[in-house]
Amino acid sequence: MSPLLLAVLLSLVSAVAYAAAAIVQERVAASSPGHVYAPLRSTAWWGSVALNCLGGLLHVAALAYGPLSIVQPLGALTIVFALPMAALFVGRRAGRTAWRGALMATVGLAGLLSLTGGADSAAPVGTERLLLAAVAAGVVGALVVGSARMRRPVARGVVVAAAAGVSFGLASVFTKTVAEEWTADAPLAEWPALLATAGFAVAGLLLSQAAYHHGGLAAPLATVTVVNPVVAAVIGLTLFGETFRYGVVGTTLAVLAGAVAAAGLVLLTLARTADDLVPDRAGAEAVSEVRREGASEGDAAPAEIGERVDVGAVAGARADLEVQVRSRTVAGRS
Repeated sequence: MSPLLLAVLLSLVSAVAYAAAAIVQERVAASSPGHVYAPLRSTAWWGSVALNCLGGLLHVAALAYGPLSIVQPLGALTIVFALPMAALFVGRRAGRTAWRGALMATVGLAGLLSLTGGADSAAPVGTERLLLAAVAAGVVGALVVGSARMRRPVARGVVVAAAAGVSFGLASVFTKTVAEEWTADAPLAEWPALLATAGFAVAGLLLSQAAYHHGGLAAPLATVTVVNPVVAAVIGLTLFGETFRYGVVGTTLAVLAGAVAAAGLVLLTLARTADDLVPDRAGAEAVSEVRREGASEGDAAPAEIGERVDVGAVAGARADLEVQVRSRTVAGRS
């Protein structure tokens, strides 16, 4: 097997491992509502951590056999693999809007990464690293705080996923600095960068778990998949001396690719929001049954699906309860 073919194969398996990890994390989030960030008692969650580690190791191995221009875009296939895998293994089907969003995000990200070059790169040192870590930590903190102000769970999940993507992107950046600066003569000389790598990687893992808790699978996963390499690419362009290929033409194409990826994320978010607002068949049947019972017994207006959960006595002689059920509660997590 040629080195290039081996690199492609490792990249594809890595994307599948990342997709499987995301599906498991989302399932754990759905079954453990009281543990937003780290359901440490869940065996399945630790399995997702192992899958993430496997995906990272396979990605590094792929880079050892193939060029960055091929390996990095193939990593964007994670979201494309995740949708059919979720439908096959956990019965989570994606609609046409979600599929369009996933494909747009993947194509845009792949185009952006394929246009990013790494010639004559130089890693930041000393104060630059400290400043980079501090700014990144501030951005992550601001996103987490801002997510608390979001009223819709899917919007909150996307913002938290963006914070996770920033964390993973910084972990990639510091991994690159360690790889370029590490020497056998002084193996511990890069301990600050190693510490930063571990810190941002753990933060990304915990934040991604919270994102799946709030926003389901597709939109948070696509956000993490796009934001992670985009942040790393932006830092590479500004601090590592990297450039876009093909000069002005390449830069223009990269901007267009980024716009396509962003539009894909918007579609995924809208698709998830629509899912939250539409009750499933079982929920609709339950509400219809409440309506029929209320009408047959001569009660006041039957129960309707509203924006809040209100419980109160029905007007009349009896002390029965009339329940308004929020659409998300009726529909459940999808």
